[in-house]
Amino acid sequence: MSDHPSTFEGTPGNTGALNWEDRAALHRKDDGDGVLDGANSLKRGSFAEIIEHLMLLPADDRDAYVIEKAGDREYSADEAAALYQHPDFPRND
Repeated sequence: MSDHPSTFEGTPGNTGALNWEDRAALHRKDDGDGVLDGANSLKRGSFAEIIEHLMLLPADDRDAYVIEKAGDREYSADEAAALYQHPDFPRND
């Protein structure tokens, strides 16, 4: 899955690569989106940093959050957990 839309109909190209450095923000799932959505973010950073931050939260609390990735879409806590296990995930161990 590519994170960068092509110029043809704005659809993503299919390179299979994930861009871990894309900008992302952590939001409460129920924050309402809307015009001031950017002001509702709890934390901003790279996609990888936000996934890692979400994985540091207690498992029971994660479902209350989503990750909004620049130019892409929202990722649920379950999707973030799966991406955290991705073999290419850049760990800060």
